[in-house]
Amino acid sequence: MLEAKIPEDRGWHALDPDTVAADLGVGRAGLSGAEAASRLERYGPNLLPRVKPPHTLMRFAAQFNNALIYFLLASATAAFVLDHAIDAGVILAVVLINAFVGVIQEGKAEKALAGMENLVGEEAHVMRDGRRQPVPAGTLVPGDTVLVEAGDRVPADLRIVRARALSIEEAALTGESVAADKQEEAVDPDAPLAERTSMAYSGTLVVRGQATGLVVATGATTEIGKIGALLQSVPRLVTPLLKQIDQFGTRLTLLILIGSAALFAFSVTARSYPWVDALIAVVALAVGAIPEGLPAVITITLAIGVQRMARRKAVIRKLPAVETLGATSVICSDKTGTLTRNAMTVTRLFTPSGEWQVSGSGYAPEGVIEPRDRDGNTETTPPGNILHCGALCNDARLHHENDTWSVVGDPMEGALLALAGKAGLDTAEIHTHWARLDEIPFDAAYRLMATLVRSPEGEAIAFVKGAPEAVLALGAAGTDFERWHGITRQAAAQGERILAFAAITLAPGTTRLRFEDLQGARILGLMAFVDPPREEARIAIGECRSAGIAVKMITGDHAATAVAIARQLEIEEEPRALTGAQIEAMSDDELRREVPEVAVFARASPEHKLRIMRALQSHGQIVAMTGDGVNDAPSLRQADVGTAMGASGTQAAREASEMVLLDDNFASIVAAVREGRTVYDNIRKVIAWTLPTNGGEIIAVVLAIILDLALPMTATQILWINLITSVTLGLVLAFEPSEPGIMERAPRAKDSPLLSGFIVWRVGLVSLLFAVALLGVYFSALRTGTDIATTRTMVVNMLVIAEIFYLFNVRYMHVQSLSWRGILGTRAVLVAVGTVSLAQVCFTYLPPFQAVFATRPLSFAQGASIIAIGAVIFIVLELEKVLVRRLGWFAELD
Repeated sequence: MLEAKIPEDRGWHALDPDTVAADLGVGRAGLSGAEAASRLERYGPNLLPRVKPPHTLMRFAAQFNNALIYFLLASATAAFVLDHAIDAGVILAVVLINAFVGVIQEGKAEKALAGMENLVGEEAHVMRDGRRQPVPAGTLVPGDTVLVEAGDRVPADLRIVRARALSIEEAALTGESVAADKQEEAVDPDAPLAERTSMAYSGTLVVRGQATGLVVATGATTEIGKIGALLQSVPRLVTPLLKQIDQFGTRLTLLILIGSAALFAFSVTARSYPWVDALIAVVALAVGAIPEGLPAVITITLAIGVQRMARRKAVIRKLPAVETLGATSVICSDKTGTLTRNAMTVTRLFTPSGEWQVSGSGYAPEGVIEPRDRDGNTETTPPGNILHCGALCNDARLHHENDTWSVVGDPMEGALLALAGKAGLDTAEIHTHWARLDEIPFDAAYRLMATLVRSPEGEAIAFVKGAPEAVLALGAAGTDFERWHGITRQAAAQGERILAFAAITLAPGTTRLRFEDLQGARILGLMAFVDPPREEARIAIGECRSAGIAVKMITGDHAATAVAIARQLEIEEEPRALTGAQIEAMSDDELRREVPEVAVFARASPEHKLRIMRALQSHGQIVAMTGDGVNDAPSLRQADVGTAMGASGTQAAREASEMVLLDDNFASIVAAVREGRTVYDNIRKVIAWTLPTNGGEIIAVVLAIILDLALPMTATQILWINLITSVTLGLVLAFEPSEPGIMERAPRAKDSPLLSGFIVWRVGLVSLLFAVALLGVYFSALRTGTDIATTRTMVVNMLVIAEIFYLFNVRYMHVQSLSWRGILGTRAVLVAVGTVSLAQVCFTYLPPFQAVFATRPLSFAQGASIIAIGAVIFIVLELEKVLVRRLGWFAELD
């Protein structure tokens, strides 16, 4: 046995087969069983490493790692100590619900590598000890001689040493929509992954032909394994909302602690309150100041967004991704199968008699073939010989099930069968009457395929299809080579793939076909193929542009093809492209400067996609990345919102993403972005409603302490308000529908604060209005001789009524609330208002509540005056909304 020098990557694609065999220490008989066992022990099994997911208890504990949650727990403890068990129980319930929801949503552990493992076949056929034998794919080792054929999943990275008509579908790894032709000859050392024709990579699918290859990499060292390692190296990004809530909680905690300590000191020293009484009042205010329902309401708001998106075929795997979608400023999309149909289609035919246009897309034999120039072409259908050539020089078949057409075999051959159907030809009948006698399978050395058939008239005819330069080289004298080559160049510039077709009649009785027999063939014409863009994707891209969202295509395909598709999709009028080789030559700073102006990234490897994501994010962009292949998984993880295709996507791509599109429809992303913006709007509405309602009562109580007056509300009454309103009125804002014009706004900046300028203004203004209303009712009642218990009952009801009126105002932050739709409210709003109203009736009039909360019944006049003040607050805030917008104080309202 030769000494092996493995497993380091030596650029196997650039070495000749004999050198590879020598380096791997393997001969014609393959490895011996003993040597294979030794190498298996040395290099490990041909499996991708798994990452052990965190334990459920650890994920549960992680849900409490938030400053606001810490403060809520401390407040619950303080409430228990001060015998406020009800409020403490509510706070603890909110914290626990928040934690449980988070664990459930994060319950699917990181399975990206497990998804990739499914790409490795269970069994492989190898040459060991001089004979062919099946072995478990996990036991393959570097140096093994592996045999693959059509239908096999390549079990490891192979250097091909012998190939016969070999084509491998590598879309999941390279992004190429067409199967790659393979051969044994070495290629350039600098060839990108998609052009390494001497290699077969683990997890890819053999669609045609046979091959023998030497294993050069297994497990984590394969190209798929490297993607897995790359995936593990990408950290999970913390979403903008989570960052902002954490910062908000930390600052609010600090502010409340400082304020509570100062108020306690003032009460004891300046107003001579007994320290126990002062502590009870201060803790009650502190608990009242904490928006304890905010985490739960935000979680519920996100969950509602998840449900709405699910109805639009977008499944959210990570809860915070809902909000992040609303901030998306760039969508980076894979081309094949995402922006295009991943179904090759013949769009044009070129025959000696003229040019023909073909309608329809995909593999359905539905469409029309008509002359491009009706005046110059008298024929109504293209010559049948080129259509017969496409159907007979063909090993694919079409499959029709559930109104869906698919191809078994080469996609371009499937497109030829669909074309024949569009012309009214029955391919099954053609094969019956045109018997195949022999064939020359497609070979990379010839770059063509030929079949020998017997026509219904008994003639022996050879049909040929292949690369234009290879087929035209066979052409008979008198062929208009200049015209055909000109058409080929023009089509390639438009991103179309071209096949040439030819035929030659052989001597009667011929039953064997040799390559020499094809010389002098008559050129039948050319066909242009495209992987057609999705029409719904083009419309969705237009919506993205109107919403200020840039769309960039990242593909493993050729630059010319990608640019042509980008132009058809109207990503830009003149899209600029960068290739993987150009990206490779750039530093990170150079790439960072270039990415904003580039619409198409072609021949991009997984490493390139990662660099592109990071370059865009360095500009403060919030990036959504769509993809369906294993090669997309690392960039899906790096993106702020990784979006995988549910139907055509690989398991690795789905598990690395935050969102999965069940219908593989790019247009669903636009709907998801709309829902994401709605969710963020609703979260801001919750905050804009919660903080000033707490702020108003705090100002009123603090002023009473400063002025040495009786408290306008007792500690128990403050806790009642928090208990009854935060879980009703605050919650209904989570169900609000989208405001008009939501997709006409520019995306919010990544660093835009949760407490924006308008919300800070609103919190201050509404808190002040509420405090004025509360103190106005308080002083007015006392001046008229109302007892303190009744006065406090009026103040509590005043605060609840003000909160109800303010709820109708805050439902619309970008448009006016004074509309029939705004006044009616949603079903959730009406239910919440009814519930709170009923609770306040019980609070005010039922004896058990009066005994617990020290309340008194109010007269009709007292109740009517409180409602009138609430209506005045609503009108003042509506006028303020108009004034603020007209003065243009806050750009966020535009």
